[in-house]
Amino acid sequence: MKSIKVLNKLFLVLTVFGFLSCEDKLTELNVNPQGVDPETVNPNLLVATIISNTAKPYLEAGFNGDVAGVMQYVQKSGWSSGLNKFDWKSERGWGGPFGNLRNAKHLYDRALTEGMEFHEGIAIVLRAFNYGLIADSWGDAPYTAALNAPEGGQENMFPVFDSQETVYKGIIDELKTANTLLSKSVGEYKGIDPDADLLYGGDPVKWRKFANSLMLRYYMRVSSKLPDYAKSGIEEIVSNSGTYPIFTSTDDDATMGFVGSSNDDAWPNAIVFDASESNFNRVQLCSGFRDVLVELNDPRLPVWFNKVRVPIRVSTAYSPEADITVDGVRYLHPDSMAVKNQVVYDKDNWVADLEEGKVLVDTMDYAGLPLGATTGEGYHWNLNPNPVQGGFNVHNSALSDMYKEASGDMLKARLISYAEVCFILSEAAMKNWSVGSQQDWYEKGIQASFDTWGTSDDYSGYIAEAGVAYDGSLEQLMTQKWIANWTVAHESWCDWRRTGYPVFKWGPTVRRDAMPLRYRYGNDEKNRNNTNYLNAVDNLQETEFTATDGKDSSWSKFWLIQ
Repeated sequence: MKSIKVLNKLFLVLTVFGFLSCEDKLTELNVNPQGVDPETVNPNLLVATIISNTAKPYLEAGFNGDVAGVMQYVQKSGWSSGLNKFDWKSERGWGGPFGNLRNAKHLYDRALTEGMEFHEGIAIVLRAFNYGLIADSWGDAPYTAALNAPEGGQENMFPVFDSQETVYKGIIDELKTANTLLSKSVGEYKGIDPDADLLYGGDPVKWRKFANSLMLRYYMRVSSKLPDYAKSGIEEIVSNSGTYPIFTSTDDDATMGFVGSSNDDAWPNAIVFDASESNFNRVQLCSGFRDVLVELNDPRLPVWFNKVRVPIRVSTAYSPEADITVDGVRYLHPDSMAVKNQVVYDKDNWVADLEEGKVLVDTMDYAGLPLGATTGEGYHWNLNPNPVQGGFNVHNSALSDMYKEASGDMLKARLISYAEVCFILSEAAMKNWSVGSQQDWYEKGIQASFDTWGTSDDYSGYIAEAGVAYDGSLEQLMTQKWIANWTVAHESWCDWRRTGYPVFKWGPTVRRDAMPLRYRYGNDEKNRNNTNYLNAVDNLQETEFTATDGKDSSWSKFWLIQ
């Protein structure tokens, strides 16, 4: 794994032209000697940019973006409607991943010209990851005719949207090609620059495992729609480890660290670049995640979140005082709470309590904001004594202090992990596919997550906990995978859509009484490629929650979940 510090010297990858001095003719141009011609650029100059522009947005969406809220990892105390209330009515453009795809295409073309097979393989893996992200998020999308606009022609300028099935099958085939390209020893490749490879430092073995592990992800993604295809693909990989090596430990995880020298190369919301700490403070623990972690006595909870600064207790110890703070603890008198219609948060009854107009009070040491619990912004939650947007709530759990830092050993953008691979294979075993023991893979997945977060010493006790000890159920498996995918909420979202697990609750203030299923296509597609956009929208399936959106709704179903 490499940090993104090298980006500071790798950004200049485009041709830059400068005006001539006043002695030159205005009709002439010189090439800026500080620039790099795209036609001759060294492929290494592209690698770091594509990796970082893929990894950091993926992290931001999965750590504190709308999907992280929907999957109930976090909520926000301000500027929060997408996370806290399913407010997903707006369009979302895909310029980010398609920008990565254009750069990956250029990397591939340059590597092909220069005979740099390692770089060809990297380009294909990153291309597959970004196309997978697009298909996962929007549905049908340009694929076979995409990225060809420079060639001209109507079919290239206005590419058709391929079906989700075509995209998933296509990227699996591409990953097989990458597996072959990356099958040589490092000494057999030309031009590898370890500093440019922010994931694996120029190690083709690691990239090959990355490619094949992604194949497992996408085979499982389509397993409900194409069970025979998924079964044969996963069994082929697992039964031929020499031909298709996959992740075998957390050392293989596809992760990118941070330098922290600027906001661009730092962990999101680092307080060194935000003196007010507003961005850090507004991201807080969601009660949905907290309830599961507490119930299972999960030692990862204090790694990820802090206890509340001022806990709330219900007590008559300071009667007749109705509400008093003593020695850092806030005491509420039960009689006063009854008058104010306040009740203690109960994970089984909180939704009904809210629907009856009651005011919830969370008295746990790790307090969490429930999804859909507040009528306005979340900073009023849990009797916050200083309800300021962007301020700190002493009665709700903030992210742990390590997330204030700009960089750190655990602060990594994670694209796919060994833990995820273990849970995929456990699910495959549950389907009676020939991949090994369901229980072994399940327990290896938990162990891998504990190794990742520095809680390995607690594993033996945790695996014996009620609710954690293997029972063979899909719900248990997907719940543990959801926990392990902390900061990778996109993958949890995909799993939830496919399996229905974990089972979530939300309060009465959500915009619609159902979780969003996809992103709406961006306005660029509507305006510039309307015919193909309309054809793609026609393939969506409306639900009772699409309301007035029309078919292009975040509550419409694409092929994968129809």
